[in-house]
Amino acid sequence: MISLLKAGGWIMIPIVLSSLIAFVICIERSWTLRRSRIAPRHLVAQVWSWIKNNQLDKSHLKKLKESSPLGEILAAGLINHSHGRDMMKESIKEAGSLAAVKLERFLNTLGTIAQITPLLGLLGTVIGMIRVFTVITIQGTGDPGALAHGISEALITTATGLIIAIPALIFHRHFERKVDELIAEMEQEALKMVEVIHGERESLRG
Repeated sequence: MISLLKAGGWIMIPIVLSSLIAFVICIERSWTLRRSRIAPRHLVAQVWSWIKNNQLDKSHLKKLKESSPLGEILAAGLINHSHGRDMMKESIKEAGSLAAVKLERFLNTLGTIAQITPLLGLLGTVIGMIRVFTVITIQGTGDPGALAHGISEALITTATGLIIAIPALIFHRHFERKVDELIAEMEQEALKMVEVIHGERESLRG
């Protein structure tokens, strides 16, 4: 491994650092974007139970808001329930947008890594080929060791950049889709609650 890094030259440093950052982001987002943490299954039913039993006070709203992103969205709607159905829906949409920003944390960085690592690999390729042609110009083709070093540097950086970029891109797309699904699900549950509160549905199911 160390020999490969040395053979790739200095350009391997930012490539390896990018791979470490991408790995940490993937682990962190996989843990953070769990459905059970973002949108607990029975939370809406719990809120409806508080409403029916006249238990929905400031302490319950605070507890709801701090429980999960879905709790934040529900709390935003409930805080404005006295202002009418349209205001509740508007508050839910705004809270959903804020939740989306939080859920998309680090995804831009992961996407950037997926884009720049092939370019870093290409830069290493160019540098390696420049070294090859410099050796040829100065020494001719009589030193195969020097030529091989430049060629290996070119190939190793390109391969490493692609090896990092491909999974980074896959995970980036996966997390983006997961965030979209979670936000849509949370807004749907919150809007269902609005309809129940305003008498447009008969019951809520968790």
